[in-house]
Amino acid sequence: MSLENQMKTGQIYIEYDHAAEEDKTYEKVIEEQRKVCKDLVYDYNHARPSEYDKKGEILKQVLGGMGEKIWIEAPVAFSYGCNTYMGNHVYANYNLTIVDDRDVYIGDYVMFGPNVTITATGHPVHPLFRKKGGQFSIPVHIESGVWIGANVVVMPGVTIGENSVIGAGSVVTKDIPANSIAFGSPCKVVREINDKDLVYYRKGVKVNEDWDV
Repeated sequence: MSLENQMKTGQIYIEYDHAAEEDKTYEKVIEEQRKVCKDLVYDYNHARPSEYDKKGEILKQVLGGMGEKIWIEAPVAFSYGCNTYMGNHVYANYNLTIVDDRDVYIGDYVMFGPNVTITATGHPVHPLFRKKGGQFSIPVHIESGVWIGANVVVMPGVTIGENSVIGAGSVVTKDIPANSIAFGSPCKVVREINDKDLVYYRKGVKVNEDWDV
């Protein structure tokens, strides 16, 4: 199986030192993608905070696709950038890291707290595979309306369902269904979001009366 197919089907692969010409060619493709991404992200992270238009134009060059009204606080880090797709009204606080050797899909109105890591890539458990540089990559899906709290890690292959909330410090190793509150390491569903959450915006504290949903 070719390097490209290994990467795109969740198989173990090595990014370098292949013998086949097809794989050598693809090595150069992904190496160039990584280099371009890192240069652009450097420019993004060193732009002035007030340079909204400049940062937006750089982000368009980094991402594989993006909607409107996206704001990502610097610094941010991507492996490839071109494999990450963001919808509309996405906000990310400081130190968002996306290891996007495979596709990462982020829906509309998604919010990230500081120090969130999303990784589509992992390494095999047995050390003999890792000594050779083996890794695997599986797409990650974060659906619309999700809020991911500070210091959360989202692991390869995970889908977080629409509108769900992931509590701070969680390690998300498995899919989380829509409209759920989940937290912990490993992350587990605690309850569903319901109409009571329209009355209490956090535990025991009512929504202020002048707030219009």
